[in-house]
Amino acid sequence: MSKRAAKAKRKIVQAPLAQSSRTTLDRAPEGYADWIRELKVRVHEARQRAARAVNSELVGLYWRIGRDIRARQEAHDWGAKIVDRIAADLKTAFPDTEGFSPRNLKYMRAFAVAWPDEDFVQRVLAQLPWYTHVALLEKLDTFEERRWYAQKAIEHGWSRNVLVLQIEAKAMKRTGAALTNFKARLPKPHSDLARESLKEPYRLDFLGLGDDAQERAVEAALVQHITKFLLELGAGFAFVGRQRVLDVSGAGERRGRVPCADEHP
Repeated sequence: MSKRAAKAKRKIVQAPLAQSSRTTLDRAPEGYADWIRELKVRVHEARQRAARAVNSELVGLYWRIGRDIRARQEAHDWGAKIVDRIAADLKTAFPDTEGFSPRNLKYMRAFAVAWPDEDFVQRVLAQLPWYTHVALLEKLDTFEERRWYAQKAIEHGWSRNVLVLQIEAKAMKRTGAALTNFKARLPKPHSDLARESLKEPYRLDFLGLGDDAQERAVEAALVQHITKFLLELGAGFAFVGRQRVLDVSGAGERRGRVPCADEHP
């Protein structure tokens, strides 16, 4: 085939691609904007219901594991070391799951001790991610404190980080310890709890998702908090962007990406 013929053939093949790249969407019909807005809300709510259903199963399972470990330790005098044996056996059966570590099994036991009412756990506390429950166990000593902060986390859509900040700021003492009835409801669409519910690492692990999915979720959360912090610093700081290309050699031989970058004096 001559060079002229080959060039003509390339033009024929490339023409449709070039034409399609210039194609624009037609003007939206009347009523479309309202419909697509409603559709987005339905998608979000469906995702939240799915996340909540998985979280309910996870929290319920962890509570029952913790209850059973405690019951057998007390009834059969198994001792504390049985937790390591349980963790090893579960790790053999579920090698891709990190949620059955000795440390987390001890949290499960403490969770069952802290909340003895299974119905309350399944009906109310399952609205919070497991990592949030770990914070409640680590940071608070009394049932009243845990119940108050759990309610406020559900009511206001707090993420785990916000919850910890509220605990450290002694929000219960500052605002009063009065409680209202817990309400089973989906988190507000843009709340920290709603976002965190979709990225809970223990839930991803429970579903058998790989490390790559967890890494993306962790990176997104870290970048979000870092950039928010930088922007709140005000004058003198600027958010440049995320996944910036970094040339460490100066000659282009070695290039990499950093999750986010900032500039300051």
